[in-house]
Amino acid sequence: MVNEIIKKRRSIRRYDPNGVVTDEQIKTLLEAAMLAPSACNMRPWEFIVVKDRKVLDQIPEFHNWAKMMKAAQCAIVVVALPEMQTGKVGEGMWQHDCGAATQNILLQAADMNLGTCWCGLHPVEKYMETTREMFGLSKDKVPFCVIAVGVPDENFGSRGFYEESKVKWI
Repeated sequence: MVNEIIKKRRSIRRYDPNGVVTDEQIKTLLEAAMLAPSACNMRPWEFIVVKDRKVLDQIPEFHNWAKMMKAAQCAIVVVALPEMQTGKVGEGMWQHDCGAATQNILLQAADMNLGTCWCGLHPVEKYMETTREMFGLSKDKVPFCVIAVGVPDENFGSRGFYEESKVKWI
């Protein structure tokens, strides 16, 4: 079953303009994110849910690859908190942790027949700084990515595939 969800997940760039994503669905996505593994269970993340159409429309103005935000019903900004790990066993693992949380959102959304598109913010300084300004984030918080979420207006089959040439058996 999980394998089927993994195969179903795609980056969706067109959303149904009449689609609705409920607060309950968003909470389910966030719960999935917060169930992701993290180094020493530090959970160095927080999330911003963007439902305001004016704000969604501003994201493509600074992010070259986020045009789909203009049609998405909402977005989730994953914000990393690297200082939570500073000086601790899990130091520097926040990128892995936030990546796992992001992937959980994508897979949960696919299971709910919602479309998503992961748009990276980190490490592009222009994207991170504009996101900090837009949402009033302090310098110690790292905008990791923004995920478009909506009811898809396109349907694709599985895109990825297994490549034996990329595996070394020992």
